[in-house]
Amino acid sequence: MTYRHTKVFIALFLLFIGTFLLGLAFGGSNLSLSSVVTAIFQPEKDSIASTIVWQLRVPRFFLGVLVGAGLSVAGCVFQGLLRNPLAEPYTLGISGGAALGATLAIVFGLPGVFGRIALPLAAFLGAFLSLSLTYAVAARRRFSVPTLILGGVILSFLFSALVLLILSVADTDKVHGTIIWLMGDLSTTETGMVRVAAFPIICGMGIVLLMSQQLNILTLGEEKATYLGLNTESLRKIFFLAASLITGACVAVSGLIGFVGLIVPHFLRRLVGPNHKTLIPASALGGAIFLPLCDIIARTIIAPLELPVGVITGIAGGLVFISFILKTKSWEIF
Repeated sequence: MTYRHTKVFIALFLLFIGTFLLGLAFGGSNLSLSSVVTAIFQPEKDSIASTIVWQLRVPRFFLGVLVGAGLSVAGCVFQGLLRNPLAEPYTLGISGGAALGATLAIVFGLPGVFGRIALPLAAFLGAFLSLSLTYAVAARRRFSVPTLILGGVILSFLFSALVLLILSVADTDKVHGTIIWLMGDLSTTETGMVRVAAFPIICGMGIVLLMSQQLNILTLGEEKATYLGLNTESLRKIFFLAASLITGACVAVSGLIGFVGLIVPHFLRRLVGPNHKTLIPASALGGAIFLPLCDIIARTIIAPLELPVGVITGIAGGLVFISFILKTKSWEIF
């Protein structure tokens, strides 16, 4: 790790601490910084501030950290693996498949039958189904990245239409909650659900981080990677499965939150370079800052009402990405 990388990680860590304090202070009712600090270091103190901080805002902040880091790492893996700046869980249809699986689970009441594991499992199965279909289309003759992305976009539209079809015939009691969930929502108080989703997200991130050197070699191209002795087909499947596992778990606890996996790796790649040994942890930290910041805006901009965080990430991500397009002379990222 170079001196420049060290400075970037220190800056990201300080931003993370600042975001943590902002996330605890701002919301439907704002708290002073002294109240937040007191609540953090004296959690046993029986006060309104302590209740708000520890029962509402700390779980919500770390849910944002978990999902933001997971989506950023998944986007980083897809962009490196496919050598394409547009690759991310959304454009590959994986988020759409996870949303379809989770929507079916909610509408048919599977969490009430099978418990907390039902929703993340359904989301992962949906993500895996979508990825399998996309991969099969791309590999029908010879693996092709443009075909993979085009197939993912088409499947994403198809799954979105199926979700709308399911909602149009579902009970009205379930439709409202499902629509809010589909727009991206971090307001869940189901800490047990978050713990269930944390396991696959952290495991998935750990796998891709441990295999970051192989990912670096794959970015050189299939021919060079094969010449260097890698089994490119097996490695590609491992990375796809790990990223799908992360995406499915993220969608299960937060709904559809777009642009995180597209924007954060792009921005961090400019700061730390394309080496995935540093880019993956930097993207994880960047996502853990970006999504909680968007959530703070979502719950304060029209307080006491809250916006779905997916609305904020969509607007912010779209504006940032357009500025990247206008400033970037080439689409090459390596």
